[in-house]
Amino acid sequence: MSEPTRWDRGLSVTTDGKHLVGHAGAVLLRKLADRTGLTRALTDVLPSSTANGWKERATALVHLAIAIALGARSLLEAERLGLHHQHIFGPPASDSTLRRLLEALDEPTLAAITKARKHIRRHVWTLLHLRPGGFPHLSVAGRELKGWITVDLDATVITSASKKHGAAPTFKGTFGFHPLGAWCANTGECLAMQLRPGNAGANTVDDHIGVLRAALDQIPGSSAAKLLIRADGAGATHGLLNHLEALATTRRTVRYTVGWKITPEDESAIARLPEHAWQTSLTQEGEVQEGYEVAELTGLNTRQGWPHGLRLIARRVRPSKRHAKNLTAFEKRTGWRYSVTATNIGRMWGIPGSHQVQFLDALHRDHAGVEDRVRTNKAMGLANLPSRSWDINTAWMLAANIACDLDAWLRLLTLHDHDDLARAEPEAMRFRLYHLPARLARHARRRLLRLERTWPWAEAFATCWMRLRGLPAAG
Repeated sequence: MSEPTRWDRGLSVTTDGKHLVGHAGAVLLRKLADRTGLTRALTDVLPSSTANGWKERATALVHLAIAIALGARSLLEAERLGLHHQHIFGPPASDSTLRRLLEALDEPTLAAITKARKHIRRHVWTLLHLRPGGFPHLSVAGRELKGWITVDLDATVITSASKKHGAAPTFKGTFGFHPLGAWCANTGECLAMQLRPGNAGANTVDDHIGVLRAALDQIPGSSAAKLLIRADGAGATHGLLNHLEALATTRRTVRYTVGWKITPEDESAIARLPEHAWQTSLTQEGEVQEGYEVAELTGLNTRQGWPHGLRLIARRVRPSKRHAKNLTAFEKRTGWRYSVTATNIGRMWGIPGSHQVQFLDALHRDHAGVEDRVRTNKAMGLANLPSRSWDINTAWMLAANIACDLDAWLRLLTLHDHDDLARAEPEAMRFRLYHLPARLARHARRRLLRLERTWPWAEAFATCWMRLRGLPAAG
């Protein structure tokens, strides 16, 4: 019988290895940035020089985004990763060069980068339409939202362990920042994000409108699209809803769902609902969801000043013990916990049954998926802002958003038929592909990146590389 602790017999550890590449997935992300035209587009808007020792700012920004996707949490870690990869990509930018790069991203430069990202996103979405299966569409309550682009708005809290410019107490009792972002639910891309102080209001109308305007500007053909905008209770303001109503034109259809803060007037309206008005809700697969009920509240609430045609959908569920201390007197009396959704959806063209309250309830509950997008962004550089400078942290946030886009594009364009990778989150992508080690070999004036053939996702890595090489280059 073998001794279980003798596995290390004859084993030594040395640091004299050569031509070994850790985090080999960096080549996939860099190839993607090049094939989609992102690297060249950034070259056109960032400073360049032919002076000796000059590090191209566009390449440096791309590699910073790649380092963040691979798990780097600071400029120093990005530099160290670059030093390790210099046999593949060439000498990296130092952390001080990266800091100067981020400091130089003023408002005009950020605007130019935003325009470049918009141009590249149009090319990527064209490729998505051409891939097997076409452009991704949401499925809600068992019905595909074909032809609809969904934008989810949400804010999150980023804590800070030290006093940084803009850090302040948050509504959660922590200390840090309170950025607001917009994500495309179809693709998982972060379309826009605004860094805000920790004490920024949750329902600040100007911030919501600004982020939404920036997000819509990133959507190809948004002026003639079918758009669904979703937000939580922070979006239920007169200013934002009036703005959403004004976005609709003869060429663009805009529908929205927002959370609704229940008032005593709403509770009085709910109390007047007959019992037969309540219907069992549906799951996201279209199955009956026992124990959850929904009803139309429209017309029973007489509050004025809201957009014409606004519908209110009430939802009730038996409260759990953790909800007991937050129940209102009305909820304690009825034995139900209530929530309300506001929407302007009378019907979504092309979606059968989209006027039904069960579908509208499921449609808004699907907005909870934005929490996954927030978690993804935090796993890609936003969990901690690395500098004391507001400007550097704003630029770092941009690099993190680019990293999020690169990760989403890689999965959408090259891994869409790999079930365990198509929707993988950052930690899974790092474990399976991005952190895969390899050996860099040279033969007949060629460089070969050799992967361990027994690794379960080695073939997926190779397939991804071949598909990247076959992508049509951006014009």
